[in-house]
Order: sequence, then C-alpha cells, then structure tokens
Amino acid sequence: MACHFLLAVLLASSSWVAASSGAAADDVMVPRPTTAAALTFREGYTQLFGDSNLRLHGDGKRVHISLDERTGSGFASQGAYFHGFFSASIKLPSDYAAGVVVAFYMSNGDVYEKTHDELDFEFLGNVRGKEWRVQTNVYGDGSTAVGREERFYVDGTPIREVVRSEAMGAQFPSKPMSLYATIWDGSSWATSGGRYKVEYKYAPYVAEFTDLELRGCASHDRAQPASCEPEGMPARQRAAMERVRARHMTYGYCYDRARYPAPLPECRVGAEAAMYLPSGEARSSDRRRHGKRHRRADSAL
Repeated sequence: MACHFLLAVLLASSSWVAASSGAAADDVMVPRPTTAAALTFREGYTQLFGDSNLRLHGDGKRVHISLDERTGSGFASQGAYFHGFFSASIKLPSDYAAGVVVAFYMSNGDVYEKTHDELDFEFLGNVRGKEWRVQTNVYGDGSTAVGREERFYVDGTPIREVVRSEAMGAQFPSKPMSLYATIWDGSSWATSGGRYKVEYKYAPYVAEFTDLELRGCASHDRAQPASCEPEGMPARQRAAMERVRARHMTYGYCYDRARYPAPLPECRVGAEAAMYLPSGEARSSDRRRHGKRHRRADSAL
C-alpha cells in the first residue's frame, strides 16, 4: 500500500494544513519557494536510528526504513524550519501490518525537551484485509498531556486545518522544527486500541520514501525570502476539506466527552457532534468501505 499526503506547516503564520493523497501542491496552502526539486537522502537528511534497517536505493533517491524484532528505524532532516512544505511519496507495508506505525512528522523535541512542538502524520497498520488509517496530531509548548488527535480514511483532499487562536495560546506550535520519518512497534495502541499486535513472523515491515522534498523557511535564514510568506487556502479546497471530514473522519478529540467533558477551548462543537460516540469515535467508523483501496501514497508536511 502506498499513499501521498501533504502537510503545509505555517508556524510563523496562522495555521497548519494537512492534505491527503492526490492533492495538487498548488491547491494546498504552502509557502512556495522558487525551486522544488526532490533531494537525495544525503543532500537533506541524516539517519536517526536503526543501523542496517535503513537502506538507500537509486542513488539515494529512495529510502527504505524497516521494522523487525531487533529495532525500527528512521531519519530526520539536517535542518530545522519555521514553516514550509515538506513532502514524500510513501509506500507502506502491505498484507498484515497490525501494530506497525509509520510516522512522518515535524518536531523540535531534540532542542526543547519540555516545551517541544510537534505536528504528526501517523500511519496505523491493520489486520489483513483492512486499510491503514491516518492519524494527525498537534502539540505546542510541550502540551503532550492534551492530545488533539483526529483519525481518517482519506482520498484526495485536505483533511485538517489548525488555525492559530487565542484559545490555544502557547499550545499552537511556534518554534522551528525538523522533519522526521520513522517506523516502529505501536502494538500497545495502534490497531483497535492495542487488540492486534505486530506479528514478527511477517517481518521485516518495510516503508519506502521517495520524492523527498524540503521546501521551507530555514531557522538559520534571518532574511526570509518573499516565497516564505504563506498563502491562503482556496475556498474550493476548504469546501472539499469539510466534505471529507464529514465522511471520513473516524475519531475527533473535540467529540471525545469521556476524555474531555468540557471540549478544549479551540473546539467549536455543533450539531455534527451527534455523528460521534462519547468516546469520540464516529458512529459509522468504516465510512469508506465503498471507496477504492489506495495503492500508492505521497506525504507532505
């Protein structure tokens, strides 16, 4: 299975936008640099962990990270960014992949240990015959005790926008972050709340990253170019986002009354809350059975 997801990160401005597979880059709210060439691994990234579980192919233009009984693996960008457009095409492990988590995210936890910011795409594996799910999350100023998860089946449009507001205050990410990609064992929670675990008899689980792009406003650049100024989301994209959220979101933290009896201050809960259980799960969780299965996905931050 493969997927293409877009995440436009606008830390110095107003919002964070996540978009799903098939979305054209020009339709997504992104700072647009003058060049947009995909990088080789060594031009923009470094290995985080996993020794031989990270392998380069095609002159460094394809990166395989894998999970086996010994370890997972991962890599990170060499630089940190205030905001930008960070992209990769990701081919996820197929067949049985319960408990496996492939993450593509921004973070500055290595610099701000107790006040870090983070924007997440987490691809959650599943049992044979069930699709992967995509979970997004956002943390600001070390607010890890407050989870702002939203979980989706997605296909071709933006899926989430988090707008800076007084209600979120310091919990809106505001510091430069690096890009990360990892694969790891999330057996305790990733699939049906931990009911299904990683089965290492199917290992290694391999995720392939290609078309790697880093198009952001680097933290070390004091004179930011005009291309770093964020653009607004077109009205048709916002309308498409609202439609996909209504049809494909399977969990939303704003509707989780068990976890948050009083919704978090940025939540605007209306009549649509009737579509969700007190747990925050959608009443009809498998909303895209009628849809086609993805075979390839691209991810961007």
